[in-house]
Amino acid sequence: MRWRDQRQSSNVEDRRGMGRGVALGGGGIGVLILAAIVCLLGGDPRQLLEGGIPQDVQPPTASNSVNKPADENEQFSRVVMASTEDAWGQILPQQARRNYVPPKLVLYSGQTSTACGYGQAAMGPFYCPGDQNVYLDFAFFQELRQEFKAPGDFAQAYVIAHEVGHHVQNLLGTMAKVQRQGENNQLSVALELQADCYAGIWANFAAKKGIVEAGDAEEALKAASAVGDDMIQRRTQGYVVPESFTHGSAAQRQKAFTIGMQYGNMQQCEVFK
Repeated sequence: MRWRDQRQSSNVEDRRGMGRGVALGGGGIGVLILAAIVCLLGGDPRQLLEGGIPQDVQPPTASNSVNKPADENEQFSRVVMASTEDAWGQILPQQARRNYVPPKLVLYSGQTSTACGYGQAAMGPFYCPGDQNVYLDFAFFQELRQEFKAPGDFAQAYVIAHEVGHHVQNLLGTMAKVQRQGENNQLSVALELQADCYAGIWANFAAKKGIVEAGDAEEALKAASAVGDDMIQRRTQGYVVPESFTHGSAAQRQKAFTIGMQYGNMQQCEVFK
């Protein structure tokens, strides 16, 4: 992925190294709210619920990135966010007749407070509709390479673009409609596959801008496959339970991303007819 000579977004907050945050709102209730969102949007809520909430800890009050040069991971993430801003700033008005208001990318390490409750790295990257922020701990990039066997910078870009896809769903009201239906694995899978398709739309835009290099699409597809429910279940428990899927199978996630990248059209990503 050609990213080093590209624009970097200023819409990034760096909370790394700032200690532990505190859940917003009513203690354990905040955790349960976030756990429900985690279950819907990605991750294992058991890790969140078992972790508990630290007491008497103040949330961070300022970014520790002031007067500190950005590291390579941060520079890369800023470039990807800038590219998604450019993409959806053009695509959303053209294809959905809606203005695009970009999310903020919050970088953190270990744990942090969010408008959805208490978040921690064990959940993986996630999007919080309450504050319209994407949350990312860079430890996940290492996990993506080592545990999921999906290396490459475009694999990492796909992860960020997927979470931005959830933000697009939030702006369009899709996420709220799904949440009003209550716990529903089929709708959860549809929501995730649409976010994968939206990530593919971003990749289509990035390719037209000359950012995508040979082999990048394969990196994204390998990552999409690696985080398929069937692949994760097979690796963690040794067998697959399709009825419990919340994100879709490896094949479904690859197909959704491919459709978005091939057509670059939001109508091709419609899964809620």
